[in-house]
Amino acid sequence: MTTVETIGRIRRAHFVQKLSVREIARRLHVSRKTVRKAIETEEPVFTYTRVAEPKPKLGGHAAALEQLLAENERKPRRERLTLIRLYEVLRGLGFEGGYDAVRRHARRWQREEAGRTATAFVPLSFDPGEAYQFDWSHEVVVMAGVTTTVKVAHVRLSHSRMFFVAAYPRETQEMVFDAHARAFAFFGGVCTRGIYDNMSTAVDAVFLGKERRFNRRFLQMCSHYLVEPTACTPAAGWEKGQVENQVGLVRERFFTPRLRFASYEELNAWLLDRCIEHASAHRHPELRERTVADVFDDENAALMRLPTTAFNGFHALTATVSKTLLVRFDYNKYSVAARALGRPAEVHAYADRIVIRQGDDIVAEHARRYGRDQTIYDPWHYVPVLAKKPGALRNGAPFKQLALPPGLERLRSRLKEIGDGDRQMVKILTAITVDGLDAVENAAAEALADGVASADVVLNILARSRSAPVEPTIATPDHLRLDIEPIADAGRYDRLLTPLRRAA
Repeated sequence: MTTVETIGRIRRAHFVQKLSVREIARRLHVSRKTVRKAIETEEPVFTYTRVAEPKPKLGGHAAALEQLLAENERKPRRERLTLIRLYEVLRGLGFEGGYDAVRRHARRWQREEAGRTATAFVPLSFDPGEAYQFDWSHEVVVMAGVTTTVKVAHVRLSHSRMFFVAAYPRETQEMVFDAHARAFAFFGGVCTRGIYDNMSTAVDAVFLGKERRFNRRFLQMCSHYLVEPTACTPAAGWEKGQVENQVGLVRERFFTPRLRFASYEELNAWLLDRCIEHASAHRHPELRERTVADVFDDENAALMRLPTTAFNGFHALTATVSKTLLVRFDYNKYSVAARALGRPAEVHAYADRIVIRQGDDIVAEHARRYGRDQTIYDPWHYVPVLAKKPGALRNGAPFKQLALPPGLERLRSRLKEIGDGDRQMVKILTAITVDGLDAVENAAAEALADGVASADVVLNILARSRSAPVEPTIATPDHLRLDIEPIADAGRYDRLLTPLRRAA
């Protein structure tokens, strides 16, 4: 093959050094035909295109090869076969020719297919405060010493390119609500339109064109913030291309090398700082003389103000209360108040907590746990049950987590030494639900100070504190006030008794 360097040496030898064709061929060890071709052309490189390619052995198998190529293109990239593998499949179908014929035909087919499927795009432009784009990505971090795949929510303002990212354990609807609330608080306002893909937490059904049936709870969130939701055409990522590109940027700049954090709170605080630093350090792709932060400062004035009340962003589902006062949600169990037994409950799942309700009555509230097969108890949910089953106090699973103030703990230790100590402790715990923990703790401390460890004494002290006399306050009218206040003198009674004593 004649290289660009050889062609240049031929042309310099002929036009500058004035050497003959024979002499150039002898010195450079090339044919005279090649020398003449290099002298006659003005192009710095030789190109060769085969006009007609004879393929007597492939001819009958060309259609089969093209079908294999078409099927191969429809597979995921990781599952596609190489041309060598396709050649081996074709050999199994009876093809007896060589690999080069298959390779040349496959390359030509791929070039023609690329020309048929190539798509042109129109550059998009957005006004300040007009739209934001939302998407998810999956990143790998080390969370509390365990390699974990976290779900990262991306929100990007389409005009200024200011973006917000936050990591979550799930991509569920309550995480979507929480991500929007955090992002809008970070931006200090809301755009009039939100651009989404057809994620199941937002879209229930996709119809022809742009028509969608959005999820009811998702529409409630959009109505709360006055946002018009817009769903992209399926497989048309360019409609929200900014946030699609942001996923790769954040993965390269923020999550490489692999991050290590103790909790999601620490990770999200760190990501928030990186968002601010990136906006301050990088220039806007269109307004090159200004940073993203500078353009965002201008766009902030065009954003709609946040509502005065926060959106109640929960995901609701019904659940059954078991006989052990537990409700199952997201592979874990949460305890509820004893009064909830026997009736269905509704779980309101937030990103950080679980609220369990029966109508307007909140029967439990817990910090949300992730993972599987965990049981989260609130010991006070089970205190009413102890009235009938006092023996459960010693070995009941919920009460192993019961933390009491020092006075009550000392009293509990003393009562364990008494035969009916568990029953007495149950009476004291029940009193806490009526009088409050502080009042019972003070009563227990007073009983111990007197050297007595007894539920009856503690309950008596509580009763006396509740029935302590209260000095009445009476406002005396001005016309009934005395000009001379009487002086209390108990000695007057002695003076009255003196004559009687003398007569006796």
